[in-house]
Amino acid sequence: MSRAFVKENDEGQSGDQLPDLPISPHPNYVTASGLAKLEARRAALQAERAKEGEGDLTHASHIARLDQEIRYLDARIASALPIDSKAIDRGQVAVGAHVTVQDGQGQTHHYHIVGEDEADADHGLISWASPLAKALMGARTDDHVVWRRPRGDLELDIVAISYPDA
Repeated sequence: MSRAFVKENDEGQSGDQLPDLPISPHPNYVTASGLAKLEARRAALQAERAKEGEGDLTHASHIARLDQEIRYLDARIASALPIDSKAIDRGQVAVGAHVTVQDGQGQTHHYHIVGEDEADADHGLISWASPLAKALMGARTDDHVVWRRPRGDLELDIVAISYPDA
């Protein structure tokens, strides 16, 4: 059989290794709690991986997914830029801030600006790199900001800014 039809592994990698998960091009700002969650998730996956033995193809696929996520977490932790909460001007919105805003209809909304890996919009955790957070960053209480959205701009008034460790 010709070697032309045999796929060789790149750089000696196992044939069942999954490609790395995509990494954001943005700086990896993280809150202290966000970094702790990344480290805890990595430790849990490493413990699960250590318990795994050899098995069938389904098992090998599970191990490959664990290895893939561990590599992702290793990269995110290595590139983490923890926010120094003592150096933040607590009078303005920055990563780590809890922000209360009011829209033009009088509706109040609460957001916590966090690192990309912590973001969970359903729970008010918004990435510092999101358009909403970018609109809020640097604003102070009583400032008026405009959140530019595809479905139309939304004007917001900053009602309160706080930091959880203050």
